[in-house]
Amino acid sequence: MAFPKLITALLLVLAFARFELSTSQVVKAKVSCLDCKHNDAFSGIKVLVKCDGVKKLAMADTEYDGSFEVELPSGTSRTSPLNCHAKLLGGPTQLYATRKNMITKIIKSSDDEKTNSYTISTPLSFSTSCPTADDAKCRAMMNKFGSSKNVDLPLPREWGLAPSSYYIPFIPIIIGIP
Repeated sequence: MAFPKLITALLLVLAFARFELSTSQVVKAKVSCLDCKHNDAFSGIKVLVKCDGVKKLAMADTEYDGSFEVELPSGTSRTSPLNCHAKLLGGPTQLYATRKNMITKIIKSSDDEKTNSYTISTPLSFSTSCPTADDAKCRAMMNKFGSSKNVDLPLPREWGLAPSSYYIPFIPIIIGIP
């Protein structure tokens, strides 16, 4: 008598689990590289998904072939994503991308009309080397931050002291003390 109840409970659990999987809205897409060789690995590139009217963000990491899969942030309407965008954030190495190739709109996938599958309207593409013709611009971008070397007062070596940056603390200038 307990055996039919167990089977009924198991079937109900499987039915609800299957129902939950079919209602999720998933974005499936790929990133592309403009100057990579054919066998380059794209794993670890971060892609951000943001929808208007939803405070939560969704983040995805790309696989070896550049594909990624992420659920749309919760709170998105079930009929269609309101106004969702995917943005290329970065990766384990320096990536170069133009503004128009970094962000794209999310649209309904034309492959399967019955599932809640979405894709990107334009490809998210990047370069691994600086795409500009003028390398001075790239060097300026790389050297945007200055040196972190401390100011060192010249002390005579005969004194046998450590560099002066060990003795003189860094005191930031505070402007506007009341």
